[in-house]
Amino acid sequence: MAHPKGLYLLFVTEMSERFSYYGMRALLTLYMISALFTMEGAAEVYGTFTSLVYITPLVGGYIADRYWGNRRSIFTGGCLMAVGQMLMFLSACFVKQSIFVEDGAIDASVDNSLSLMLMYSGLGLLILGNGFFKPNIVTMVGDLYEPNDRRKDSAFTIFYMGVNVGALFAPLVCGLFEGDIMNPGRFKWGFLIAAIVITLSMLIFLVKKNQYLVSPDGRQLGLAPSKKEEDRAELNKPLTTSDYKHMAVIFILALFVIFFWAAYEQAGISLTYFADKQTDRVFFGWEMPTSWFQTFPAFFCVALAPVMSWMWPKLGKYEPHPVQKLAIGLLILSFSYFLISFGVKDVTPGMRVSFMWLTSLYFFQTVGELALSPIGLSLVNRLSPRRFAGLMIGIWYLATAVSNYLAGQLSTLYPDGKSGSKYLLGYEISNLHEFFLVFVIASGIASIVLFAITPFLKKMMKDVE
Repeated sequence: MAHPKGLYLLFVTEMSERFSYYGMRALLTLYMISALFTMEGAAEVYGTFTSLVYITPLVGGYIADRYWGNRRSIFTGGCLMAVGQMLMFLSACFVKQSIFVEDGAIDASVDNSLSLMLMYSGLGLLILGNGFFKPNIVTMVGDLYEPNDRRKDSAFTIFYMGVNVGALFAPLVCGLFEGDIMNPGRFKWGFLIAAIVITLSMLIFLVKKNQYLVSPDGRQLGLAPSKKEEDRAELNKPLTTSDYKHMAVIFILALFVIFFWAAYEQAGISLTYFADKQTDRVFFGWEMPTSWFQTFPAFFCVALAPVMSWMWPKLGKYEPHPVQKLAIGLLILSFSYFLISFGVKDVTPGMRVSFMWLTSLYFFQTVGELALSPIGLSLVNRLSPRRFAGLMIGIWYLATAVSNYLAGQLSTLYPDGKSGSKYLLGYEISNLHEFFLVFVIASGIASIVLFAITPFLKKMMKDVE
């Protein structure tokens, strides 16, 4: 049975927004370490930004549930992000020159305060806009279907492909405009492209939303909450015991996905630095832009998502429970870091390794992502009490916020050869092998524990299966 056309409008809207976000993100770390910050300073800013991006959906989901509705929240969020991307463009326009000189020393006479102010303002609007956009577009995907429609998991997989189509092409396009310490202003064109794409997507959404965003019985979806007395009475019904159990499951699973995303989001900072400084990117005399490595997960996701979607039902009675799929995702992520940790065992700062090590890591990470992320979104949609749907998606993303903050903090442990050994809970990190083992151990332990408590979680959610 065909999916509703509204799914494809949401697909295009999310794809465009993710193109905008990942295009900017592919350049952000490189822009900062080329002109504004040291590696550790860039890691702090990156971690704070990406964590706040996933905190604000908690507020955006609540406002949509109570006051604005999904549509207004999505459009408002998209417009705020478009302005934020334009401020990033202006930041790179006004950057005078790099604060670094050729030997890596910092030139204190360089004043890039205007560029810094514009960058912080742009990132602030991106954080706020994402808060309104992210939880509400996910909620609308589920609302297109009846509560027990078996097409929901498939719909979320299709929607998730939209995320990754955007993430695939963004670094390829925006990455063509990488700058460096000699020309940091060149980054502005990538930021401008990101601004244009999100602006166009909001125009399409504005024109087509009434036509396609309708429920199975023809009602307009995503409108502001009704003010009728009978509808308000429906919203004030107390939560049932099952509702509380279901929300508890969401909270428990959210704790485990923190381990996944804290490792996965190294792609934006430490793995970007690894790709730039310690990966051989030269092919037949041509040097591949560093940011293009960030297209690899998206490429693998687009290629593998149909396979994964086909594979689960084919397993029949052997198909893992959704909670087990999340545990499998964590285990595969652990293996990806285990693989690269031995690939770089004898590598010292300044040495470059084959691009196949990073490619292999991204391949297995993507398999793990497909076992965890779309299944997690579908679970949250099924378990959330209807009147708190946006809020619970916001809580799910709150776990991602914590993950991204941890990702930034953990990336400061990257052994760059300049600051000596670093320590995490007494564990010494003096080389890349030891750095990557942190993620092997953390995600591996989380996977084992989640497998162990799966029977308990199944009992708490049995009435929605």
